[in-house]
Amino acid sequence: MATRIEFSQHGGPDVLKAAEFTPGDPAENEVQVENKAIGINYIDTYIRSGLYPPPSMPSGLGTEAAGVVSKVGSGVKHIKEGDRVVYAQSALGAYSEVHNVPADKVAVLPNAISYEQAAASFLKGLTVFYLLRKTYEIKPDEMFLFHAAAGGVGLIACQWAKALGAKLIGTAGSAEKMQRAKQAGAWQMINYREESVPERVRELTGGKKVRVVYDSVGKDTWESSLDCLQRRGLMVSFGNASGPVTGVNLGILNQKGSLYVTRPSLNGYLTNREEMEEASNELFSLIASGVIKVDVTEQQRFPLADAARAHETLESRTTQGSSLLIP
Repeated sequence: MATRIEFSQHGGPDVLKAAEFTPGDPAENEVQVENKAIGINYIDTYIRSGLYPPPSMPSGLGTEAAGVVSKVGSGVKHIKEGDRVVYAQSALGAYSEVHNVPADKVAVLPNAISYEQAAASFLKGLTVFYLLRKTYEIKPDEMFLFHAAAGGVGLIACQWAKALGAKLIGTAGSAEKMQRAKQAGAWQMINYREESVPERVRELTGGKKVRVVYDSVGKDTWESSLDCLQRRGLMVSFGNASGPVTGVNLGILNQKGSLYVTRPSLNGYLTNREEMEEASNELFSLIASGVIKVDVTEQQRFPLADAARAHETLESRTTQGSSLLIP
């Protein structure tokens, strides 16, 4: 028997309950992973709340963890029992002691990277990879806007941008968060509670504004993000922390300068083993070399059974960087 977190109805964090189950054997092209550290991501709260309903109920939760391969499906050749691995695109159910995962969605973990570092950074790091390297390729010295720069994805983006020699302009809601992002590598920070983001972007860019905005906040920042873009600039809307962007009149893109908008996700960019290896190799090299530092504070490590408390903490907007569940 093993323990996992599941929920039988949508709602607040209190719908998350620990349950015992008997793990099945992995399918032909799957591996079974004994999780050592489990990543908590904001999308997990969308699934729990019903914004992104799961395929069926009761449902597991979570798609990201790191651990040791305990069983290998008959068709898997590139991963073996005992391998240290990390994954971020599993079927729901990573909030668990044991999880079966498609082998093509698993990356073998270098010894230089701990399970906690891996689970705290893999989904977020792969997200930054596709945003800065694929959705729009950030160039050295390029100025761009990245909302929520002190969040888990944002802090990795600050460090990655610095490694690329680019100038990330970040937003955050407190002096402490602004300082954290600056330390991580943000070029400039804007306190969105006290300043007009479009006005500050115009000041920082000498009136030119930016070619690309990365926005995981959603509804609350949609229009101001568009106001930060140059003519024919690209709005990358990749999250809904304040609620989804809905009811958009496409004419606004015309009015604000023939703008482009994309709504990408990881599953649209990492679709096979080759793409997974390209992304994970670049991420792992940056972490192993210390260019990207991944730290999880003690206050943001939670026992697996405390998943509800972990979600309460995440949704309180008081966290900085990544949070983990530890089986």
